[in-house]
Amino acid sequence: MLASLLLPVLGKCRSGAQRAECSSNLRQLGLAAHMYWDDHDGVAWPYRAGSTNNGDWYWFGWLERGAEGARSVDLRQGVLFPYLGGRGTEVCPSLRVSGEGFKLKATGASYGYGYNLNLSPPPSKPPVNIRNLASAEETVLLADAAQVNDFQAPASPENPMLEEFYYVSSREPTTHFRHRGRANVLFCDGHVDSESPVAGSIDSRMPREGVGRLRPEILTLK
Repeated sequence: MLASLLLPVLGKCRSGAQRAECSSNLRQLGLAAHMYWDDHDGVAWPYRAGSTNNGDWYWFGWLERGAEGARSVDLRQGVLFPYLGGRGTEVCPSLRVSGEGFKLKATGASYGYGYNLNLSPPPSKPPVNIRNLASAEETVLLADAAQVNDFQAPASPENPMLEEFYYVSSREPTTHFRHRGRANVLFCDGHVDSESPVAGSIDSRMPREGVGRLRPEILTLK
């Protein structure tokens, strides 16, 4: 009887601790981002910047091309790695990467946060300079992210699976509201807050996972 009463309390305590650890991860990533910008005259890094050695270089690191769950990943090639002093901030503890229904992109978990895609314009346009943002405190840098995949094995339309995803956008449901229906969000000024999903944006293929969209006004550059 007592145990059944305590279980919900313990669950809330655990989720609260995980949310706090995730917020700490994002704050450290925010500090690393500011050091990067200081070294690059405020210019924001691209989401993806080319291919090499049968893989692609993304903002978080190098990811090999190949079968899902069997690819190599090298986070040391990520733009923020030199400023982080090692690993430990890249995966939110509430992202259940070993749970049923989760599909790994590589041989292990790589990154649980997504980059605001508006900070990475196409190559035909000039890069974004963070120093020119009028409202950095209202502009998302990174957020809890994931995607519902039903097109890459072992996922299928009959068996959709959750996977890591590496950007957030107002056009696609790739923000993961994994903290009791809210997502932790890092803003360009370095502060962390939590956000709820846009009404009606939760991906209907796996609604219990809470993958949806952030408010477009905090993703738009100002």
